[in-house]
Amino acid sequence: MGFAELFLLAVGLAMDAFAVSIGNGLSMKKNDPKAALAIALSFGLFQALMPTAGYFLGSAFETVISSFDHYIALIFLGFIGGKMIYDGIKELRESKKEGAESREKEEKNFKLSFGALMIQSVATSIDALIVGVSFAALPNVNIWTAVLLIGVITFAISLVGVFSGKKFGQLLGSRAEVFGGLILVGIGLKVFIEHVFFGG
Repeated sequence: MGFAELFLLAVGLAMDAFAVSIGNGLSMKKNDPKAALAIALSFGLFQALMPTAGYFLGSAFETVISSFDHYIALIFLGFIGGKMIYDGIKELRESKKEGAESREKEEKNFKLSFGALMIQSVATSIDALIVGVSFAALPNVNIWTAVLLIGVITFAISLVGVFSGKKFGQLLGSRAEVFGGLILVGIGLKVFIEHVFFGG
């Protein structure tokens, strides 16, 4: 897996965090740089730690899964990407039913506690744990380069998401999730096709 593919994979994984960051930004009464930095750091850190854990978990079973590694990449990335697409489309439909009144209520009641931030961080990085297992099954993946890239990109995208929350709203967040899902599905298909048809 080359740098370009790793970069796209990192962007795809970060879309979940981006969507949640936009929701957080949308719910804030005003821009809060400290809160935005805390959200971005937490999301970036967890997004880097999860695939590291997944990689070492997958490495323990490397001899067992090496013969069908391309199926693992296709199934895992396809499932994660498909779920992101489904969730994004579902949110797009639901957002049309929401009135301005309910959104104003959310803004007044919003306060992101440490516990809530941890829950969000774990929830948005579970997919990265599964991708880490896929890394162990794929050839030529430098795990440290991969997790550093994933963490940095998630941090940057989440920071942008919080600050752009009020401006772009929930609609962009849902579309970002769909976009991220398409990237992951595309990479899964590419790995599978290269292995089956080109012996990659």
